[in-house]
Amino acid sequence: MAKLKANPREAAEALAIQGLGYMAGDPERLGRFLNLTGLDPQSVRAAAQEASFLAGLLEYIAGDQDLLLGFCAEAGIVPADLDRARRALGGGDWERDIP
Repeated sequence: MAKLKANPREAAEALAIQGLGYMAGDPERLGRFLNLTGLDPQSVRAAAQEASFLAGLLEYIAGDQDLLLGFCAEAGIVPADLDRARRALGGGDWERDIP
């Protein structure tokens, strides 16, 4: 990831929180995500404390090419960075190369 911090897991969490902010920046985009997850806006803050939620959020972003490319452009990253962050939050190896 282009903006690595000392701790890869913290970097992954920071990217996921940035992704959540990106989602929240558009009510329609956030609404689709909330409908899919069954969460309401008030419960998102608590859910964002869980690595599994953050990994799922990154998985959701990665699953929609327009969403993925828009977020990556805003965050100044490439899609592979997002995938490494998702794997780090899901227990994957942050440093492993992506095929």
